[in-house]
Amino acid sequence: MYIVTSTVIVPEDKIQDVIEIYQKRSRRVDRAEGFTSFRLIQNTKKRHELTVHLEWQSKQAYMNWVKSQEFKEIHDLEKNYPDQELAGIVPKVHQYEVVAE
Repeated sequence: MYIVTSTVIVPEDKIQDVIEIYQKRSRRVDRAEGFTSFRLIQNTKKRHELTVHLEWQSKQAYMNWVKSQEFKEIHDLEKNYPDQELAGIVPKVHQYEVVAE
């Protein structure tokens, strides 16, 4: 299994806006070959810290997604958020290989 996280720090007054964006997400990634699950998680002590947690069957499945046209289209849309404050947030991305279960 391969896990990718993408963490953003959002302004306090935008937390709910970001949560709603992900609640209404396109779900295009859900159809990608090798995709297992999506979660948006919120830090319980730092409520303004939100992390997208994606699980994949393998690193190769994830890399195929990253190279896909759909990935490009989704990330191009993010650059065009009407709220420029949100559009300018740069996530910290981490990738993990599951080595024991």
